[in-house]
Amino acid sequence: MTILGWILIIALFAVGLAGAVYPILPGALAIYLAFFVYGWFFSFEPFGVWFWIIQTLIVVVLFIADYVVGAWGVKKFGGSRSSIIGSTIGLIIGPFVIPAFGLIIGPFLGAFIGELIVGSSPAKAAKVSVGSILGLFSSTVVKIVLQIIMVVLFFIWVARF
Repeated sequence: MTILGWILIIALFAVGLAGAVYPILPGALAIYLAFFVYGWFFSFEPFGVWFWIIQTLIVVVLFIADYVVGAWGVKKFGGSRSSIIGSTIGLIIGPFVIPAFGLIIGPFLGAFIGELIVGSSPAKAAKVSVGSILGLFSSTVVKIVLQIIMVVLFFIWVARF
C-alpha cells in the first residue's frame, strides 16, 4: 500500500505541474488532492492548520494570478476587454482544435479576433495578440513557481514527522 500511495501522490504532482502548462489539466487541484491521498494512505498528522492555510492561500493566489497575469499581458499591449475574453476562450479551445500548437495559437487568435471585434486595426490586434502570448508565458512561469512551492512545502511538512 505504501508504494501505491507514493505512486498516486507523485502522479498527482506530475499532473499538477503539467497543468501549469496545459490549462485543461486540474493543476493546483491535483497537487492539493495529493495531500489528501497522503493523509488517506499514511496520516494527516503532519498537516496542521498552518499547512492547510498556506496551501489554500497559494491555490487562491494561483487562480487569481492565472487570470490577472494573462490579462495584464493583453492590457500592457493596449488590449480591450474583448481581447482578454478572446484570449481566454482561445486558451481553452485552442489545444482541442490544434493539439500541438493550439496552446499558443488559440490565445493569439482569440485576442486578435477580440480586438478586431471592437474595431481595432489589424496591426493593433496583432500587437495585442503578442501581449496575450507574453501574458500566457508569464502566467505559466508564475504557476510553475507556485506549484513547486506547494510540493516543496508538502515534503518539508512530511519530513518533520
